[in-house]
Amino acid sequence: MFRHLREDIDSVFSRDPAARNVLEVLTNYPGLHALMAHRLGHWLWRRNLKWLARTLSTLARWMTGIEIHPGAKIGRRFFIDHGMGVVIGETTEVGDDVTLYQGVTLGGTSWNKGKRHPTLEDGVIVGAGAKILGPFSVGAGAKIGSNAVVTKEVPAGATVVGIPGKIVKQAEPDSPAPDIDPAHREAIRQKFGFDAYGVTQDMPDPVARSMQAMFDHMHAVDGRIEQMCKTLRQLDASYRGGQLPQLREEDFEGIFDDDDSPCAPVESPKQRQRQ
Repeated sequence: MFRHLREDIDSVFSRDPAARNVLEVLTNYPGLHALMAHRLGHWLWRRNLKWLARTLSTLARWMTGIEIHPGAKIGRRFFIDHGMGVVIGETTEVGDDVTLYQGVTLGGTSWNKGKRHPTLEDGVIVGAGAKILGPFSVGAGAKIGSNAVVTKEVPAGATVVGIPGKIVKQAEPDSPAPDIDPAHREAIRQKFGFDAYGVTQDMPDPVARSMQAMFDHMHAVDGRIEQMCKTLRQLDASYRGGQLPQLREEDFEGIFDDDDSPCAPVESPKQRQRQ
């Protein structure tokens, strides 16, 4: 038990740059306090001292703002940063080196007995306010973005954001499965550092990406129509194409900052006349 406590303290230092010394971590980190209470409560739960285990869990919730059911299975080097509002259900299974931020819910969607909460495999990071609901697995090394709502299985190494959760980044399908050897995980952490709040700088917004795809398609259709009109004029000099409604620049302010966007400002007839 003391070996696990040492690992838990070390995990705080490796993932929170604000941690300064062991005394500060032991006395001022509610995530660590909740985890210590859970390890004792889970030990009581497995020995059928369920009322005592639930009572200890309730006391820990009052003290820390973190609710972990004593029946949940928590792996090694588990870290809850800030922690307020975290809820972990009874049949949840959490692997090693998992990180949760405040407001995370690992919940169920059924009142039936049996497995009804998620399984988080090794190295998963769950951002602040995310909800993972249901009896499915989140693969090793996956990242769940802040405030995402995930209701279906997440493959290993994927990044999920949005409501409902959508995969916006995923390992190549032909690549080998992530090695979950502890030495390998440590090398990855040293190489990439810590992704605060489960997001990466190059992670796209799925809504913006969808909008960009639609505008690209509309731009291509406009080009085809314009080419067809030119061809019709060559075949029939009397053909007159209808005037399309103008797009106003102010309607698209703040949507795209890229000069190459298909929604780049459209010249008005007056601007064309000046040229």
